[in-house]
Amino acid sequence: MTLLIIAITAVALVSVLSGLDKGVQRLSMVNMALAFILMTFVIIVGPTLLIAKGFFSNIGSYLEYLPALSMPFGREDANYSQGWSAVYWAWWISWSPFVGMFIARVSRGRTVREFLISVMLVPTVVSILWMTAFGETAIHQQLDSGFQGVQNAALELKLFVMLDQLPLATITSVVGIILVIVFFVTSSDSGSLVIDSITAGGKVDAPTSQRVFWCLIEGAIAIALLLGGGLDGLQAAAVSTGLPFTIVLVIACYAIVKGLISELKQHKS
Repeated sequence: MTLLIIAITAVALVSVLSGLDKGVQRLSMVNMALAFILMTFVIIVGPTLLIAKGFFSNIGSYLEYLPALSMPFGREDANYSQGWSAVYWAWWISWSPFVGMFIARVSRGRTVREFLISVMLVPTVVSILWMTAFGETAIHQQLDSGFQGVQNAALELKLFVMLDQLPLATITSVVGIILVIVFFVTSSDSGSLVIDSITAGGKVDAPTSQRVFWCLIEGAIAIALLLGGGLDGLQAAAVSTGLPFTIVLVIACYAIVKGLISELKQHKS
């Protein structure tokens, strides 16, 4: 695992050194292209009709059940609220300053409507389609084909066990590994660029040596946390920052609303 972190840090370093428009943008485009190809392949060779039906059904279920599942009060089953949403709530909150500032930087010049569509609506729909394609395929293999491999496999191997039952399993598994690595790399890129910009006082053209420093520091901290507490240590470090950042985000939300109202008044006047 340490060698994997070193390899990911090395790739991220090359990407960050290439800059936002070249390295990071091109890597993200390759990542999205590979993900789209893999998803399309699974939809075509998998249970296409079930995936199509499940996609619209899951959108309806998402809108219907999410409010109730997200409510921590008046529920007897605490597994979802405490074991899923609470953990991922803190996880994404801890990532939000990096991702938010990175998205704001690459979205400069866009309207609020374009921003909301591109950042909230489209990713949500694509995520539902992605989960439906792979989820329905795995469920179909288990229920209709009697294959129990996905259910019995370790969590980190379930994707590859599912792909192994489809044509061109070797190729799709390699693509899956590449996607996992590149997703980590692009996450590291966004974090490095945001930290670099913050420490440079908001400048977007900070010295190259400073980019290198923060990219290497990220990798070193990840290795230290891994050696100190394993993956649980990495997850605990990320989740523990969720609560303090929640306060910051609440203040930021208030500031955004005030700013938009002020801008609207200036526009009308």
